[in-house]
Amino acid sequence: MLDVSDTPSAFPSLTRRRALALAMAAAPFLAEPAAAASVVRSWPAAKPVPALDLADLDGKRWTLVALTGRVVLLNFWATWCEPCRIEMPSLDALARQQREGGLVILAVNYRETAPVIRSFLERTPYQATILLDADGDAAADWTPRIFPSTVLIGRNGQPTATVLGDLDWTGPAAHELIEPLLAAPRKA
Repeated sequence: MLDVSDTPSAFPSLTRRRALALAMAAAPFLAEPAAAASVVRSWPAAKPVPALDLADLDGKRWTLVALTGRVVLLNFWATWCEPCRIEMPSLDALARQQREGGLVILAVNYRETAPVIRSFLERTPYQATILLDADGDAAADWTPRIFPSTVLIGRNGQPTATVLGDLDWTGPAAHELIEPLLAAPRKA
């Protein structure tokens, strides 16, 4: 997982003290041993589902409401985040494997411009749909702003879990998270 204090240039308005305070605030989400690459947390039952209305790199709007009936994987990432880049190939592989299974993978980029993202994609091919979170509000609403963070959403539009840190999305841990969501009946 990326600790915000590791990337001072990515957060120019943060002083070292504020970055450390932010990292300490995230500590409860990281109760697993430091060697763990990811931590899975159930979505809090009392937490309302945030709105999702973001544009992709081509300007098309994506809303969570329009995706009801499909399983959604919202992956929050940034080009400067090394753990994000590490997990991207497995997200791509998962998207190819589950293309017909009703899974939608949306990679929500944190506060970077379309030209920066397109330049990154020239060097690092990635097929999932990329949404622009230009002001960072979506990341603030959905995650503790630890990158990467991934929210799994069932066919009913309800989040079920958040994965903090990078995960092999083709491995057994991801399979255990995703298969029950895909196995849920589709509403007619």
